[in-house]
Amino acid sequence: MAKNPSALHEIPGVSQPKTMNSLSAAKIKQFRATKNSVDEFVENIFKGNIPFLSKAITLVESTHPKHQEKANEIIERCLPLANNSVRIGITGVPGVGKSTFIEVFGKQLTSQGKKVAVLAVDPSSSVNKGSILGDKTRMEQLVTDKNAFIRPSPAGTSLGGVAQKTRESIILCEAAGFDTIIIETVGVGQSETVVHSMVDFFLLLQLAGAGDELQGIKRGIIEMADAIVINKADKGNERNAKIAQAAFDRALHLYPLKDSKWQPKVLTTSAIENSGITQVDAMIQEYILMVKSSGFFQQKRNEQNKFWLLSTIEQQLKDSFYQNPKVQKALSEEIHQLENGKTSPFLAAKRLLGREL
Repeated sequence: MAKNPSALHEIPGVSQPKTMNSLSAAKIKQFRATKNSVDEFVENIFKGNIPFLSKAITLVESTHPKHQEKANEIIERCLPLANNSVRIGITGVPGVGKSTFIEVFGKQLTSQGKKVAVLAVDPSSSVNKGSILGDKTRMEQLVTDKNAFIRPSPAGTSLGGVAQKTRESIILCEAAGFDTIIIETVGVGQSETVVHSMVDFFLLLQLAGAGDELQGIKRGIIEMADAIVINKADKGNERNAKIAQAAFDRALHLYPLKDSKWQPKVLTTSAIENSGITQVDAMIQEYILMVKSSGFFQQKRNEQNKFWLLSTIEQQLKDSFYQNPKVQKALSEEIHQLENGKTSPFLAAKRLLGREL
């Protein structure tokens, strides 16, 4: 009698498919291994090559001196094709549905043949500086759209939750042919002034039925908003949305007219039901048409460039100060004195700033 084969006997299984075809894998490996020149970067960005655009933004976000030098040269070369987009800032508290709204709104724009770049800034942990960077997983449909580009970046310690290098990323995306740039901010109560300084239209998302509709909303954010959208006006929540819309509309009319002469509007949307999105698109187009015809659009862009210049100077002064070896040594000594109660933070700072370094 023949022996029965062991139940543990291994038999050939079904071969698993490769995660990507060999040609694609070879191209990606070659791309990563090649130290591309500035000319290659610029040429491919102008062609709308997404891998090169992504790698250029990575260079921009890098703190390595050589990477920064290369990124600055790429940005300078890209400037002639920049400034041809509409920049939209979208903010709101966590849970308001920013990612869902942006995905549906982005699909609305791409269906018109527009090219949309989403620069989504994820919160960074104040403990380990880590960031989830999950916007691509939340925008499943938009991320596969050939006319869309989604770039999540860690917010880091930058003001307002906006990544320090977002301005440079905007220029690169514009040079790559994207005519609509959407900047999604963290929306955790930080100052949104930085967002406002880099966009043409500032959109504030709000929730209905979450208590007092105006409670906790900073006056400054409402003053900066070009429109307020009550999101999640889903079936069953329409009445709350209308109440919130009326409350915000009354509040907006208490503020003086904007320099643009535009009266901010309040709309309601349901991103999951895809309702109200067309109206938001039409409103933004109406605004852009109005400010371009009045000259305010270019005036605001000029003011933004001035703000970017001053902000860059401040950042570079700060970086050069803390990266100076003498400062690092003196700072360590002052901290030691501070911990032993032999000085105060104010005197220590005065000595550090007034010292010949």
